[in-house]
Amino acid sequence: MKNAAARWLWIGLLACTGTLHAAGVQITDDRGVTVTLAQSPQRIVSLLPSLTETVCELGQCERLVGVDRYSNHPAFVRTLPQTGGGIDPNIEAIVALKPDVVLMATSSRGVARLESLGVKVLAMEPRSSADAQRVMGKLGQLLEVPDAQRIWRAIDAGVSAVAQSLPPGARSLRVYYEVSAGGYAAGTGSFIGEMMARLGVKNIVAPALGPFPRINPEYVVRANPDLIMVGSRNVQGLELRPGWRGIRALREKRLCVFTADESDVLVRPGPRMAEAARIMARCITEKGLR
Repeated sequence: MKNAAARWLWIGLLACTGTLHAAGVQITDDRGVTVTLAQSPQRIVSLLPSLTETVCELGQCERLVGVDRYSNHPAFVRTLPQTGGGIDPNIEAIVALKPDVVLMATSSRGVARLESLGVKVLAMEPRSSADAQRVMGKLGQLLEVPDAQRIWRAIDAGVSAVAQSLPPGARSLRVYYEVSAGGYAAGTGSFIGEMMARLGVKNIVAPALGPFPRINPEYVVRANPDLIMVGSRNVQGLELRPGWRGIRALREKRLCVFTADESDVLVRPGPRMAEAARIMARCITEKGLR
């Protein structure tokens, strides 16, 4: 009887311990900082569009109480209070929303300030495809959404399908993708560069330069790409750069200028990455393989 009583007492203690553990959420962010919450957050401020989109793709959009000025998808988030951007977060506005946690990039300003005010911060900044997959898993854990990796499986399957649809001629194309103003390019180690590789084209940016290097205009002239990809926000003055009129891509009008909406899809390592592959493939087919 004593052994039976002891056994049931031990089982009860285990059950209680499990309940307490299940009630708390513990996540280690990209800084290596472990953030502990008493329960899954119900009030979230997101200051990075890819994180905003992932929260919504996980079916938890209603937990968002504020976003950065660039978060614009899905349409619901446009109705939420805006709290600045990664470079200039509005600390007062964020604190006023009384968030359980703030999601922001590791490079974002304001992390230390928010934490000094007692606000929980999870800093995550996906740069590669592996980063994007890992962050989706962490957000699933944070939000207690089972099988969050289903998002990544759908992305992976979608990108594979797009890659298989491209003709063999795409593999001979040498491509330059300019991500933002100032000559910042998509390197081979970035999620965009990895997408290019999966679609079979060759990135002119050397791997040693990093995921998003600032490229000297002369570097592009020497590389002489067959195809240039750029957003409409950054295309102004492209042909006025020294030597660029002679680049094969511009000479033969093999230039893809993505709309603002297309660029948003392409530069965000989130749940719309398969759509990004389709946009890029259309560019390759219509401009690169003429």
